[in-house]
Amino acid sequence: MSDALVRVEDLHVHFGAARAVDGASLEVRSGEVLALVGESGSGKTTLIRAIQGLQHATSGSVTIDGRPADRDGRRDVQMIFQDPTGALNPRQTIHEIVAEGLRVRQDRGDEAAKVAAALSSAGLRPPERFTHLYPHEVSGGQRQRVVIAGAMVLEPRLLLADEPVASLDASIRGEILALMRNLVDTMGLAILVVTHDLGLAWNIADRVAVMYLGRIVESGPTEELLASPKHPYTRALLSVVPEATHVEEQILTGEIPDPKHIPAGCRFHPRCPVVASGEAERLGIAEHCLGADPGVLAADAAWIASCWLDRQTM
Repeated sequence: MSDALVRVEDLHVHFGAARAVDGASLEVRSGEVLALVGESGSGKTTLIRAIQGLQHATSGSVTIDGRPADRDGRRDVQMIFQDPTGALNPRQTIHEIVAEGLRVRQDRGDEAAKVAAALSSAGLRPPERFTHLYPHEVSGGQRQRVVIAGAMVLEPRLLLADEPVASLDASIRGEILALMRNLVDTMGLAILVVTHDLGLAWNIADRVAVMYLGRIVESGPTEELLASPKHPYTRALLSVVPEATHVEEQILTGEIPDPKHIPAGCRFHPRCPVVASGEAERLGIAEHCLGADPGVLAADAAWIASCWLDRQTM
């Protein structure tokens, strides 16, 4: 039996002919940070919106604690959005913003105490200093902490964080990442963080899932995956991370293809350095790369890549 808190199995989300998510599988375990990494257009945000129930899935399944995710199950899942300014109502005080979820759920507990505890857990201390303020009266980093407090007040078991530090100054990003890591380590919840930056994943994540054109193409423990990535796409993403001095720089050509026209064979082959350099031909796998789908990774795969090169070296 899997110990996954949330399990996504062969998920598809189509918008007409566009296959935004095209057979993605992954699992998130309690007490861990899973980083979902990939370029813009890879399907990351659509995937987490489907987990949250904000986006209808065409097919596949999302389960929470082994049960199909329904409205009650998704009460344990909260989302942190990329832009804290846009996520906060400028006409509400910070107390009202954080308390809104409690009021929607008609939680009749001690609202003031719960809001104070959530603000404290998000690093806004003492909480009474902030409750009467409006979003424009605090800094950008503090606004992101308010967003986190608004999620934490509902005592979630999973946070979905969509590029949570992308709009913040570099000096503040480390503080917010450290806060998220501390929430996992001290409270036992799980975080699925969406990012295009493998450097961020290196700093916060226990495991990494790399997404390309609607699918997970590599997944595994952070240290092992980033020390020796198996998929050429992962290697290319990692090669631009300053800390990754062990990976030769690779420049990806072109853009992610239109999800209405996913290439045959390995979906990465039109941009793959292994194909472009002739190495795939030398290894005798070029025909597979261009014409045979390497398949979908299982949600609970320990560490594996959806790549004909990886199969060649197994």
